[in-house]
Amino acid sequence: MGTVTLGVSLAVPEPHGSFLQRRREGFGDPAARGIPTHITLLPPTEVDAAALPAIEQHLAEVAAGCRPFALRLDGTDTFRPLSPVVFVKVVEGARGCTALQERVRAASGPCARELQFPYHPHVTVAHGIDEAAMDRAETELAGFSAAWTVGGFALYEKGDDEVWRLEREYPFGPGSAAVTLPRQAAELSRPPAASY
Repeated sequence: MGTVTLGVSLAVPEPHGSFLQRRREGFGDPAARGIPTHITLLPPTEVDAAALPAIEQHLAEVAAGCRPFALRLDGTDTFRPLSPVVFVKVVEGARGCTALQERVRAASGPCARELQFPYHPHVTVAHGIDEAAMDRAETELAGFSAAWTVGGFALYEKGDDEVWRLEREYPFGPGSAAVTLPRQAAELSRPPAASY
């Protein structure tokens, strides 16, 4: 059956998700069009395709044991010089994100893996581009803010075209059924009416 590359994340809702994706593309980040705006819970992980049913069951069990929590983004920061990333900060809900990713990556589960860096929830808006563009991203999005209630997470699969596609959504709470979605391309919607 081969292998697939998976990721688990919290989607940044509209209109904020498309807005940040367009800005990331505008800063010259070539990966922007293929990566929906998100907060990572499980970074890109290559697994045997045969393991997918066990992974999906594990994620459903994690989601069933979670409750919604408030999340707020505000301002920018960078991981430079350690890593060439500029991001929007998670200023509320970081503990919820951290606890959730620990459950997803539990050593006893099918998504167990070590991280390259300590977990720090964030929304990437520039990665691996020239320093001037990184500086621009950090400055121009410094006033960005958004808030919502996190009610679930999602499983994504990376295609051969380098596009991450939403495969299943996992709403929080017991008795919530995971939603399997049709395969889809990452699409950019129209600019939001709000200005930032």
